[in-house]
Amino acid sequence: MAELTYLGHSAFSLRTNKAIILFDPFLTGNPLATAKAGDVDCDYIILSHGHIDHVGDAIAIAKRNNATIIANYELTTWCEQQETSVHPMHIGGAYDFDFGRVKLTIAHHGSGYADGDNMVYMGNPAGILVTTEGKTLFHAGDTGLFYDMKLIGEMNAIDIALLPVGDNFTMGLDDAAKAVEFLNSKLAIPMHYDTFDLIKADPEAFVSMVRKIGKEAKVLAIGDTLEI
Repeated sequence: MAELTYLGHSAFSLRTNKAIILFDPFLTGNPLATAKAGDVDCDYIILSHGHIDHVGDAIAIAKRNNATIIANYELTTWCEQQETSVHPMHIGGAYDFDFGRVKLTIAHHGSGYADGDNMVYMGNPAGILVTTEGKTLFHAGDTGLFYDMKLIGEMNAIDIALLPVGDNFTMGLDDAAKAVEFLNSKLAIPMHYDTFDLIKADPEAFVSMVRKIGKEAKVLAIGDTLEI
């Protein structure tokens, strides 16, 4: 049995029998986050892309825990320059870790890290498929709706899909509900909303939209844990 905890924005902690995996740990500077970066433990950190609200505290957390950062090649190259352990991957590639299998999918977004006045290129954004404890989780990262989500759903039996719903930078409610249909996930959980005014959204409206198409969705409050 694995446990999924929502940390806010697009950040989640996945605790398995073999490891603790963090996704996009944006905690410091997140006005809604309740967890502190200095209190979060992990063995791996998976980053969907290089925007600061997704890289977040990855470097500090990785160093403190001696954790390995998993991401696209360009982003892990930068992380390695910050003196962290890394495992580089790229779109379409998969790898078997001690906790399970990770595969990166396409995502339609950007990926640059603002470093002072400079924007550092961080490679292609990605969605993340993780199969562990007999379950498959899909963290869509930041993305717009795209038809190949249907292909991802056909090739993977997705138990839980974590989908951005905040609009403006990513899918909004309508597009995210359509993504659930394409992915054919057993359960969808909204993310990437309400952190800033530009991405205000009603997650319960997303749940209603998803149920109208015969699928299931659930809102996790920040700090909530779901057994999967």
